[in-house]
Amino acid sequence: MTRRSGNADLPLHSGRVPAWLADRMTLLGAAISEAVILHYGRDEFLRRLAHPFWFQSLGAVMGMDWHSSGITTSVLGALKRGLAPRARELGIHICGGRGKHSRQTPAELMRAGEEAGFDGAPLADASRLVAKVDSAAVQDGFELYLHSFIVADDGSWVVVQQGMNGALRQARRYHWLSEGLRSFVDDPHAAIDGRKGADIINLTDHRAEFSRARQLDLLQTLGPDGIASEFASLAERAAPTPKPQLEFPFLVMPAHHEVRPGDVMMRRLRGALAAAADCGPQDFADLLMTPGVGERTVRALALVAEVVHGAPCRFTDPARFSLAHGGKDGHPFPVPVKVYDETIRVMKSAVRKARLGRAEELDALKRLDDQARLAERAATKPSFEAFVAEERRLSPSYGGRTVAGDAAPARTKPRLPPRDGWGTGGAASALQP
Repeated sequence: MTRRSGNADLPLHSGRVPAWLADRMTLLGAAISEAVILHYGRDEFLRRLAHPFWFQSLGAVMGMDWHSSGITTSVLGALKRGLAPRARELGIHICGGRGKHSRQTPAELMRAGEEAGFDGAPLADASRLVAKVDSAAVQDGFELYLHSFIVADDGSWVVVQQGMNGALRQARRYHWLSEGLRSFVDDPHAAIDGRKGADIINLTDHRAEFSRARQLDLLQTLGPDGIASEFASLAERAAPTPKPQLEFPFLVMPAHHEVRPGDVMMRRLRGALAAAADCGPQDFADLLMTPGVGERTVRALALVAEVVHGAPCRFTDPARFSLAHGGKDGHPFPVPVKVYDETIRVMKSAVRKARLGRAEELDALKRLDDQARLAERAATKPSFEAFVAEERRLSPSYGGRTVAGDAAPARTKPRLPPRDGWGTGGAASALQP
């Protein structure tokens, strides 16, 4: 049956993504998406989008604010722009968006169906029903303002939509995945998630079947005016103590802007750093025939490779992926534009050659990810604080940039850890992107 595959609670932020970052997010997001499809197929790509932790990690590795509500809009917008030119070849179509664009989803699905040869009408109905379920049948205090429908040529689909609660200054993202659709109104969710202690009215729960039937009976027998009268009478009585809600795990991002040590699983980060330092620059640069690729770019590519190849359990700390390309607000450090551009160049080259049957470069990314898993067992350095301090110090040389402008040179020169502190033994140039 259709399943809501997960939720994410995010701090509600305003603002826009600057063009210099939006353009790069479009290029990198498209390359990562196509790499996943080439390696694992369209169905797996849809499953990834339906996974709230993977989705958040994707946004973080693309340089967006690692925890805010804007990650949803910016990632979906980047993927829609980046994948549209290859929609026919990939068989993936992204419809909808934020605000007025969300209301255009059914029409966009119909057009996509006409171009690709699938029936868009039932998908348009599905789009409307999913939006109704999360806004009316499930009432959790969040008002929907974003709705994106991603569909494959075979009719499989994912819906990612987001609501806001202005009083709480929070946004909630909902992920749906289609698998053997049976009903939208009878237990379609894998779980209904909300903060502990929050009341959720869920009329789609199978246990609410009697309630749904009685509501229809009341509407037919009493009519709207009669129901309003009965409700007023009930409101005068003492409300019963509600039963506790079932608790399910879901992604909750903290309100603080800075990335803190507790937000990152250092064992995993150190594994990526060690893989880049010990074997990445030699093996990776030779294979890619790009001698300008230095350790810093390979460190970023190690985290990108995990987004492409990592198992679901690897994305419990999305903040870690912001350590690839920083964040537009300067947390954990300014976006290293030169490194970002090198990452895009390598990924585009690998994907382009893989389309032609030459998968050596994409395979190199997989080996880099495998090496990072092995290196986790031995790597013990650097500390989180040392890593971020080094990135901030070198930010101007990497073309560091935020929404406020270019990164300023550090006033003080922090003491650097030993070069072998970045891996388990070897070293490469720190200044080379």
